[in-house]
Amino acid sequence: MLPDGRAIIVGVIDLHIHILPGLDDGPASEDAALEMAREAVGRGTQAVATTSHIDAGFGLLGADLAAAREALAERLETEGIRLRLLQGGEIAAERLPRLDDAALAELTLGGGGTVLLECPFAPISGAMEPMVADLRRRGFQVLLAHPERSPTFQRDARRLERLVELGASAQVTAGSLAGSFGSQVSRTAFAMLEAGVVHVIASDAHDTRRRTPDLRVAAEMLGQRYGDVEDQLAWMTETAPAAIVEGRPLPARPPLPQARGLRARVRRSWSAR
Repeated sequence: MLPDGRAIIVGVIDLHIHILPGLDDGPASEDAALEMAREAVGRGTQAVATTSHIDAGFGLLGADLAAAREALAERLETEGIRLRLLQGGEIAAERLPRLDDAALAELTLGGGGTVLLECPFAPISGAMEPMVADLRRRGFQVLLAHPERSPTFQRDARRLERLVELGASAQVTAGSLAGSFGSQVSRTAFAMLEAGVVHVIASDAHDTRRRTPDLRVAAEMLGQRYGDVEDQLAWMTETAPAAIVEGRPLPARPPLPQARGLRARVRRSWSAR
């Protein structure tokens, strides 16, 4: 048990999933959310951070997510679905300036002091570095959501490395590694992983059909590419997420086996940009 009464979580933790019903572009109904929860548990996940979009379009705040999370947790218990729902929120860059420290604290992942900051899909200039630096100054840790899907980071490899040097961590989507978002995103995700700037793999699930709560696809792709990656995968889906939600520093990362042949050259090419 943590000092504030939160239980320590053991097992797979999905730090990016849109499972709260009726709030954003995730499930429209509670029954659809329950279907997502059943699938997540069936694929080995023990806990999820409920990261609905915190942007200008949906206009949500932490209180909205907390009420929906409590209601869904009650249904999960009634249905016997053993999935723990953690505090969270996916914060868009344009919404961040409107959130004071108290509002941000209600959205940190598991209440552990880390905010999930969305990497924009539109090209950006130098905005991300000041945002990360300001969040760190205010006492928050930063986890960057799906940088592999952002054109800015696809074009400029050093941008993510600089943000990590500023103290941020990075989350890639399991489906990106599996090619669900196209070959460019997949290549970028693997290159980031091999450059050592990926700390968390999450599902970014929205449903059970197209964007599912399945982290096993990442295990399959990593295994095909590198062989035995059990320690590395556990670090990115269990050890590092647990440290984030518990407000602890990330422990040392186990080594990633060297990719062979053309795959190794992809890493060298990306790192040299």
